[in-house]
Amino acid sequence: MGLTVKELISIGEKILLDGWRAADASRLYDDVLPAADAARPCDEVPSATDAARLLDDVLPAADAARPCDDGSKADAAREAEALLCFVTGFDKQKIFMNWGREMDDGRCEAFFDLAGRRAGGEPLQYITGEQYFMGHRLRVDPSVLIPRPETETLAEKAIEYLKARPGAKDVLDLCTGSGALAISIVKACPRIRATATDISAKALGVALKNAQAIGAANRISFIEGNLFAALESNPFAALESNPFAALESNPFSPGRRGPSGKKFDLIVTNPPYIRTGELAGLQREVKDHEPLTALDGGADGLDFYRLIAAGALAHMRAGACLMAEIGHDQAQDVAGIFGAAGFTDIEVSKDLAGLDRIIKAHSPGAPR
Repeated sequence: MGLTVKELISIGEKILLDGWRAADASRLYDDVLPAADAARPCDEVPSATDAARLLDDVLPAADAARPCDDGSKADAAREAEALLCFVTGFDKQKIFMNWGREMDDGRCEAFFDLAGRRAGGEPLQYITGEQYFMGHRLRVDPSVLIPRPETETLAEKAIEYLKARPGAKDVLDLCTGSGALAISIVKACPRIRATATDISAKALGVALKNAQAIGAANRISFIEGNLFAALESNPFAALESNPFAALESNPFSPGRRGPSGKKFDLIVTNPPYIRTGELAGLQREVKDHEPLTALDGGADGLDFYRLIAAGALAHMRAGACLMAEIGHDQAQDVAGIFGAAGFTDIEVSKDLAGLDRIIKAHSPGAPR
């Protein structure tokens, strides 16, 4: 194809913008347009002729008659660049240092394939297989929810709490997913040991690999189970040195570890909290690709908070803390749930966007 880095990024930006515009048009006009007439995202690798045509569209008047707003254009440019970095192995600096360098046909075709997938709604993080959280590069795949920036607020609050309490040493992370919270906490607080539970063995596999890659696996125990049911047996024995040699043996099974009465100084959780009726209206990147079990919080979005509130106090030391991420409009309801369950000193914190995002509650008694 003989396309330069600059040309590829320009074409990729147009592919993404056209795909996103098509998805918006399809959503808005499905009721009035036949499906065959609705614009669809690019889902094929462009031929050399197609690439030349796209290039003609983009380069002479790069910003003329673009279908999306400036924010979308900036997102498309950033994501096209990220995809080309992924294909080439270049970092951002090397991309710009090689702005006029021609890429071979294999890299061009790989780039167009990935741009088509992204234009069709597949999340960038699943395409590249990674997401940064609290400065750590985490692997992600469709078995785990992609960690969001707002969840970093929860991680920061948890770390702040633990650093102010030298006696605290045990943390429980419910619904751990990729392991983002547990990993961030133990890396920031060297004295802390964490237990991380999830109902999905596949998610726990991702979390364990993340912990191993980041150097936190020796202080986190991963257990398969639904919320506190995972703690009915002892989760604190060390995992096998190669737990993936035979997944059939289920290294995350609590039944392998005997009885436990462990109590925790802090419980953190980012549970499912989207109302079931709202799932269909989510962005296609979310509803079509991310695990619905990590999103669906029941009819009112509060099912998991009720379950957590009902079981948490039995697993908390006196004066221990529970911190949970919540939907921006759920603070009052969740506070009521925890208050009715016997928690004290309930507080709500906002995220960087100024929205209610974290609820903090304590078990009765003085902390040690």
